[in-house]
Parts: sequence; structure tokens; C-alpha cells
Amino acid sequence: MTEEKIRQILSNFKSGSLRESEALEQLRTLPFEDLGFANVDHHRSLRQGFPEVIFGAGKSSEQVAKIVQSMTRNQHNILVTRATEEQFCAVRAVVPDAEFNAVARTIVVHNDDTIRGKGSVMVVSAGTSDIPVAEEAVVTLQVMGNVIDSLFDVGVAGLHRLLDRRSRLREAKVIIAVAGMEGALPSVVGGLVSVPVIAVPTSIGYGANFGGIAALLGMLNSCASNVTVVNIDNGFGAAVVASLINRA
Repeated sequence: MTEEKIRQILSNFKSGSLRESEALEQLRTLPFEDLGFANVDHHRSLRQGFPEVIFGAGKSSEQVAKIVQSMTRNQHNILVTRATEEQFCAVRAVVPDAEFNAVARTIVVHNDDTIRGKGSVMVVSAGTSDIPVAEEAVVTLQVMGNVIDSLFDVGVAGLHRLLDRRSRLREAKVIIAVAGMEGALPSVVGGLVSVPVIAVPTSIGYGANFGGIAALLGMLNSCASNVTVVNIDNGFGAAVVASLINRA
């Protein structure tokens, strides 16, 4: 439940348009709701600025649908990451307006289009194979109220593709750089801009990439001092941090 929603409930009660019993019913699930298999954190947006996000991996379609249904009464955006089409079908049965992004593996329920970021966030990917992780970041940024620019397949093997878009890079308040293989892209981007660069290593690469560990270590050892790193394939985590920076 958002701060705006609680203010509205209190205002309606004060004006007499909402009875005490109705106000109590709307506030009853604060701070969390026990569904038996999950404790839905309705206070998350009050504490952290964003509602709880549902991690779809490992959950049954029924569980995901019930959590989404519990969250819909608060009228904020709902995001499910690492979602499957089967989970989407179950969610759509309870929330017909839900949207599925097969590339990003996300389910989204849009209830709030407010732009809360003060600038724009750019998502850059090294290769086309990195796009699923980059798209997870893009969808998360959208849900969290950001203006977004994206630039895909501009890795260091063809550096001219990136350099040709330097003006777009410099317009961003935060940049998310997604790369697999040796993970060199964030260092190059960091050397071109004066804003925070959030590096996302992906598990894309040949054997010596070690499922993204080579890219992770390369990014952690970046000599660009404005680069920070999140976990392998964690486009979602990068987008949350970028959203917080963009709101500041």
C-alpha cells in the first residue's frame, strides 16, 4: 500500500465518505498479509519507495496468481520477474489486464503511470544475446516510474557502434550496462560519462566465461571509478538501484 493510498483512506474517513469499519477493512492487511505459503509485504512501498516484487522462479502458477490477487487491492504497479507463460495464464485469470513479456520473462499489472524519476535511465547491452537481462531491467524501470532509453548490441567488438551514440549516453542520469563474455562494456561506458554506471554481468559466453563469473570478475576489477556491479543476470536489481538514484 502506497503513502498516497493511506492518505486517501484517512482523508475519506475524516470527511465522512468512508465509515470506520470500511477504513479498518482497507487497512486490515497492513503491514503484511499471511496467505499460508507467503507473507505479502504491503508496507514495502512505504519503507522503500517501491512495492514488493514477486520472484516467479520456484513458485507454482497458483501461488503467483494468489499473490498478485492479494496485491491488486492496493492499486500500485505489480511486477513478477522470472515468470513463465503458465504463470501468466493463471495471473490473467484473476487480473485480465496483466501483460507478459516473454523476452524479459516478466508479468506486469500497470495501475500507475506516474513518472517519479528526475532524469532518464539508459540500458545498454553488449550483444543481442544479452537482451533478455537488459529487457528485465527495462521492464522494471518502467514499472518503477522512469523515463528510459535503450541501446542494444553495442559491445566492444564493434566499438564504433557505441561511440556513435555518445550524445545519448551523456543525456542519461544513470546507465545500466549489461554484458557477458569478458564483461568489458561497463568500463568503456564508464570512461565516457560522468554518471553512475551499474554493471550487470550475464551468463552468456563460452566455457571460460564460467556462467558469468568471468564477466563478474572483470566488472569488479573495472578501472572506471564510476562503475558498480550487481549479481549475474540481475537486471532487476540493477533497475531498482538505478530507480533510487534517479529519484534522488
